[in-house]
This record gives sequence, C-alpha cells and structure tokens, in this order.
Amino acid sequence: MPSVGQISTRLDAREDLRRLSRANLPVNTVELARYLIGKVVVHDTANGRLSGRIVETEAYPVGDAAGHAFRGRTPRNNVLFLERGHAYVYLAYGVSFLLNVTSEKAGVGAGVLLRAIEPLDGFKPMDSARRGKKWTDIGRGPGRLTKSLQVDLRQNGLDLCSAASSLWLAQTTRKAGPIGKTVRIGLTHEADRLLRFYERGNEYISGPRRLLRE
Repeated sequence: MPSVGQISTRLDAREDLRRLSRANLPVNTVELARYLIGKVVVHDTANGRLSGRIVETEAYPVGDAAGHAFRGRTPRNNVLFLERGHAYVYLAYGVSFLLNVTSEKAGVGAGVLLRAIEPLDGFKPMDSARRGKKWTDIGRGPGRLTKSLQVDLRQNGLDLCSAASSLWLAQTTRKAGPIGKTVRIGLTHEADRLLRFYERGNEYISGPRRLLRE
C-alpha cells in the first residue's frame, strides 16, 4: 500500500484527458456500463478540478424493474430520458446523492450508476472531504463518490459531453484492466442479474469481496 505522500504525488500529476463526445458512447446501457470502466469523471469547481477513474458501474437497462424509469417518466426522473451522456443525479434515502449517466436514445429511460472511482485530481479537497476515512474509501461507493467530487442536485441534467459543462467524461492513455461482472448491490428487484461491472483487482471498488467474480 503506498503512503499518503506517494499517493499525493501520483494523484496531483494531471493526467492527459480527452473529453468524450456523445459519438464515443455506446447506445446501449449494458455496453455503456462496461465502456465507462477506466474512463474519467471530471468536476471543474470554483476551487479547482476534482476527478477520478471510474472503476465500478451498475447498468439499469430498459425494462429493468430496479431502474427509476421502469414506471415511466416523472418530474423526478425526467432527466433519465434525455439522450445518452447526461448526468442524472438523485438523492437516495434522503442521505446520499448518486450520479448516473443516461444511456439510451432520447425518450428512452435508462442509465448507468457510477459506483466507485480511483481518485486522480484534487487530492487536497478530496482528502479534507473524507474526514479521517481510509484513503481507499474516498470514492468507494456511490455516495462517497459524489461527496468526494462535490456532486449534488445542481449537476442534475448537465451534458457530460459538452465543452461548456463543468461535469464531464474523459478518456486517458491509461487502459482499463480486465473487467469483471457480478450482481448489483442492495436491490430487491432483479437482484440476480449480472449488471455490475468493475476493474478486477482495483483496491477502490466497493461492496463485499465475496460478490466479486474474478
């Protein structure tokens, strides 16, 4: 395990980021969930840049009873029906904001939940946000992810592929490692579907290790 000083040096080095266009994103929820592993989510804030490699996602495809779009469009989930590449942010259980990426054509509700990141940029702001937790926990789990990246309802609906957006998706020259898949976490509907994707062996992924299928 690297020391905090070693991590700081590594993470403060700005990666070579290339903004993803909408054309880069697959028009399929499950394919997008896999595609986003190894990509980077970036939030340019008034206090500087926060970013992390996406190392874990969950797909909520069309017709999925566990998805927010299952019962149709509502004022709360309206953003989920935008074309692929928009941020759908909601408050879960009145406690944590969760960040999703819309994943289908306009008018079709489906999305990909970002579950964990490996921190890259903004070490000091992220470090203060973690409040004494282990460094590997800073982006482990969807609630911690949004807290570390300072994402809340103000980012709901942002176009993650727009050059004008403060919240965006990027690619780096670093390739993702082998990708595993397993069941999603904390569901009562369609809980057995293998729609959770993760970078195998990455120390930042969330959830019980017994669920991982290496």
